[in-house]
Amino acid sequence: LPIFPALDGDAPADACVVGLGGSGLSSIHALLDLGLSVIGLDAGPVAGGAAGRNGGFLLGGTARFHHDAVAAMGRDAATRWYRATLAELDRFTEAFPDLVRRPGSLRIADTPEELEDCRAQLEAMRADGLPVEPYEGREGRGLLFPADGTFQPLARCRRMAAGAAARGARLYEQSAAQEVTGGMVRTATGTVTCRHALVLVDGRLEALAPELADRVRTARLQMVATAPAPEVRIPRPVYARWGYEYYHQLPDGRVALGGFRDRAGSSEWTHDAVPTAGLQVHLERYLRETIGATAPITPRWAARVAFTV
Repeated sequence: LPIFPALDGDAPADACVVGLGGSGLSSIHALLDLGLSVIGLDAGPVAGGAAGRNGGFLLGGTARFHHDAVAAMGRDAATRWYRATLAELDRFTEAFPDLVRRPGSLRIADTPEELEDCRAQLEAMRADGLPVEPYEGREGRGLLFPADGTFQPLARCRRMAAGAAARGARLYEQSAAQEVTGGMVRTATGTVTCRHALVLVDGRLEALAPELADRVRTARLQMVATAPAPEVRIPRPVYARWGYEYYHQLPDGRVALGGFRDRAGSSEWTHDAVPTAGLQVHLERYLRETIGATAPITPRWAARVAFTV
């Protein structure tokens, strides 16, 4: 990956994209497809935030479980959205075949109430012809989604950034946007004048766009990873306890685990991306006692993500 410079001085472009993660880089390529000149900015390195520090899950559907999406959006709209995400997973796999695995994913229930919710989800998805199966195995009971998978998020973003630069996009790292209007994006060391400005950041969104402060807020999501752990075999990524815990095993045997944000209370609603000892204890206990991995823990990391209030 090239090391991109910081923005220095003033620069014009048809469009300026703020955020060089997966969404920002995808948008840059789409704008280039339209024949526009594009500048991309990021406060840190390419995919230095949640885009490069996430668990690497590729899941069909919206953020809501399908039966909840049906209740909120209507059956036709929820099903169209689900099918659109499945088509995107196929396109993603075709574009990055060496970075993607599609073994399916699991939703594992933590309580009888959650298991009943899994049954409701199963019925709704079957009624709409969406891919799902009941599941019972070592991980527990719940649902199997055979079209889902995992990918390498940082490698994908780095490849997309190099490709965008090769196509003529001007990318700048260490260039935090301080002010964004329809025709201008200002950083500490330069200004982009543009016809279109797209803000595609995750954490600290409400700081960059204060008008969204009553609609979104930033949370810290914490994770751990192990050295290769041959003592366990996790064939598919797992969402457990309503999705609060999530883990999978990489091809080289390492286990990546995140979760327990709800156990830390209001302290996880923060712009700070430094892991905290209290929540890491929950993660490490779950890794040892529930997953059964005994391999040494290597990195501990956190990412900032904006949630709708």
